[in-house]
Amino acid sequence: MSEIESIVNQVDSSMAMEGMPLTQEDRKRIEACLNNPNRFNEVIAELLKKHTVVA
Repeated sequence: MSEIESIVNQVDSSMAMEGMPLTQEDRKRIEACLNNPNRFNEVIAELLKKHTVVA
């Protein structure tokens, strides 16, 4: 198992203990950020846009 897979599995385990296991999309986002740290800001911006409610 690669280091990235190990990290993703650890995050998934932690989130599952809180009743919020990672989706495949979540896993892909984490992997993308770990493989390319420059992508982190893009991922955060996408998530904020997706989950922001405009009144």
